[in-house]
Amino acid sequence: MDARFWIDRLGLEKHPEGGYFKETYRSGIELNLPSYDGPRNASTAIYYLLDGRQFSAFHSIKSDEVWHFYAGSPLVLHVIDDAGNLHENKLGNNPDRGETLQAVVKANCWFAASVSEPDSFSLVGCTVSPGFDFRDFEFGRRAELIRQYPQHSSIIDKYSYQ
Repeated sequence: MDARFWIDRLGLEKHPEGGYFKETYRSGIELNLPSYDGPRNASTAIYYLLDGRQFSAFHSIKSDEVWHFYAGSPLVLHVIDDAGNLHENKLGNNPDRGETLQAVVKANCWFAASVSEPDSFSLVGCTVSPGFDFRDFEFGRRAELIRQYPQHSSIIDKYSYQ
């Protein structure tokens, strides 16, 4: 079962940040929270797949996001937290190699994702609460991120677009 198998079997489509996805759940419960510009679903979930050398470019969202590992090779989450520290979480199914089945990216952190084995793929899931809405999504602009976090310029350069 390679990346094409999962893309076809799960009906995944291209995602604007890179890779492929399919929304699998959107809560019918709507929340009205003061920090959001209108109601948001309580939770959303997607399948997300990166194939080989693809990456998810640096971006941030306004909600917490829980990542779940499903298949393929490990996926690395590159997260710049509120204090400007870089953390790398490796999602995978081998705890003896420091891999975890789940990882959390806190709201408003800048993060990117990459496949640890370029000749493979990573199939994961993402659960967002309050639910994902493109109004809460922001692509990281390379020059601006490097200006803010010069100590992480090499990783930002590698996993961002102009």
